[in-house]
Amino acid sequence: MDDLKISKKKPSYPVNDKLHNYLSEYNRNSKISVLYDDLLRFQGSITVYDKNDKDTLWIRVYFSDSDRTEIDLSLKKVYTQLHSDGNDTTLSFLNIDAIDYCTFGNSKPFRIKIRNILNDNYTYFYVKKADASRIYGLELEHMLSPYNLNFMVHKNTLIEEHIAGIPGDEFIENMLDDCTEPEKSQIAKEFVKFNERCMIRLLGDMRSYNYVIVPTHDFDHVVFKIRAIDFDQQSYEGKFNVYRPQFFKENLKLVALVSEKFKKESINQYKIEERSIVAKRMISCHDRITELLDCMINDSISNLKHIELLKSKIYDYTLDLEFKKSKNMGEVLKKALQFVKRNYEDVNTKGF
Repeated sequence: MDDLKISKKKPSYPVNDKLHNYLSEYNRNSKISVLYDDLLRFQGSITVYDKNDKDTLWIRVYFSDSDRTEIDLSLKKVYTQLHSDGNDTTLSFLNIDAIDYCTFGNSKPFRIKIRNILNDNYTYFYVKKADASRIYGLELEHMLSPYNLNFMVHKNTLIEEHIAGIPGDEFIENMLDDCTEPEKSQIAKEFVKFNERCMIRLLGDMRSYNYVIVPTHDFDHVVFKIRAIDFDQQSYEGKFNVYRPQFFKENLKLVALVSEKFKKESINQYKIEERSIVAKRMISCHDRITELLDCMINDSISNLKHIELLKSKIYDYTLDLEFKKSKNMGEVLKKALQFVKRNYEDVNTKGF
């Protein structure tokens, strides 16, 4: 697993004018009254522990009285913009219960817990420093995965909705062994599809704490889905296997489950299914994806060493010479998506 060590200090890439224009066109740009840097003015903090008294690597931050009043009001407004029409009439029913800051990882996000005081329902959202890599990752997830994502960008600040689910590492450690055999088989199938989807769209670093397991009750059984929750490593690393969750040691139990449950023919069937679904999504979102890829091609979100390594490794995997012509990560991703779409269309043509 040593060759899968990824860059600890991935740089944060600024959002350029072309990407801002794209975000405005698709209603992702929204003027907000609180920026990421405003939340860095906290005066003190305490460690946040989980129910087992384990350090969560989050700290709960506190502000001076004068700052807290202004920040609370601004965060309530952000919530109404993110989840509603930005109307101020509901602000009096909202309360900011906690503002937590994560000291682990590249993005160092703030997690906001907001509660409706009329019924005690609460949810979270995140305030992060806007990074072009992450924004590309969010947009690609929105278009190419089964899940829609809600986020806003203003200047150097990114607001993300919370993605609910059981953290993958917690599920694998505490819940997987108690699943029934049919449930384990269904989870294994989902992992094959998740692995394929991440590889196709070059979403890296899907270790178990960067995705969640989402159980849904369906008649007499539970259906499990796997959702990515961290998009920091979109099209950055040069090692191809970084974009394939099966190669991270944190996912070894799921890899073993796939080997236990499926023969190679079944694994290939699920891979083909996922490629076909991604290709169909590309066709239905053609104009939007084309515009996003144009932004990526005209942007810098990695370094030359990573680009050269990745296009070489993908060529080895596909034997498609088009990858060797890529000049940047945007072109590598565009050719990867075209490769999948082309194969899908060829298969369907032969079927007529």
